[in-house]
Amino acid sequence: MKRLFIIGALVFGLCSAAQAERIWPRDTIRIVVSFPPGGAPDTLARVLAEDWQKTLNVAIVVENRPGHGGNIGADQVAKSAPDGYTLLIGTVGIHAINGALYEKLSYDPVADFTPISFLASTPNVLIVSKQLGVQSLKDLIALAKAKPNELTFGSSGTGTSIHMSGELFKEMAGVQIRHIPYKGRAQSLPDLVSGRISMLFDNLASALPLIKANEVVALGVTTIKRSPSAPEIPTLAEQGLKGFEAISWFSLMGPAKLPRDIQMRLNQLTQQTLSKPEVRAKLMNGGLEPNPGSPEDLARYIQLESNKWRKIVQQSGAKAE
Repeated sequence: MKRLFIIGALVFGLCSAAQAERIWPRDTIRIVVSFPPGGAPDTLARVLAEDWQKTLNVAIVVENRPGHGGNIGADQVAKSAPDGYTLLIGTVGIHAINGALYEKLSYDPVADFTPISFLASTPNVLIVSKQLGVQSLKDLIALAKAKPNELTFGSSGTGTSIHMSGELFKEMAGVQIRHIPYKGRAQSLPDLVSGRISMLFDNLASALPLIKANEVVALGVTTIKRSPSAPEIPTLAEQGLKGFEAISWFSLMGPAKLPRDIQMRLNQLTQQTLSKPEVRAKLMNGGLEPNPGSPEDLARYIQLESNKWRKIVQQSGAKAE
């Protein structure tokens, strides 16, 4: 009798697992992007959606919910049911910077989410107005030191990775440059091209068209090693700012308490998609470097990044309402 009970329990467990595999997904999956269409988070969401739709045979919808430094979309996902039907493209801003930047958040950047997989990263790149008349990092630093607080750097908003890259640059280069926050990168770029602002850190993936069109001067990328997407652009680290590193990274997140089987199924799907040669080539050509991994690797990385950027936010004195 005991043997029959054990066999029955095993069969029931296998059937339950198989049933769960069939049950999820059975409805539309929403991937929330906390920023406007066209940027790196949106690109990644649409790459996943296109590939998953073929594999899962359900509708995959990308929903852009921009605003408040990514907090609007993040809050929506944090408060969603943990059933695998509402996901978030996580960012360094949402999960590693905003917790230190905002005095009050309606969600916890770590506790209210289930990490699924790292997606990709892109270096930030320091680009300057051609009207500034500098062609190297050395020239820029010399000019900034000669004219303290006269040069300006734009950003896509206070506390974004773009802003924090500028603050890290000020600290490591020993210069005083005024920060000019915009509501988004699209608003800052015309002012950079026209010379109304001196410089800007931007995601390499977003800045490449301007750089290739020779509308701005690229002085350096913010990774320790040169980017495969633009190997001709030197790093800031190799030009004297030893150890300078500030990347924009993106992840796939679910609400807290997402069931382990769904978490791992989504992780598997993500790794399969980002491992396809045609997908990797598309992302690399756009300045994004795909690097999917385990949920545990992602959780550890978020903790390290949170510790790093908390210090930079505190040193800069940056605050957001």
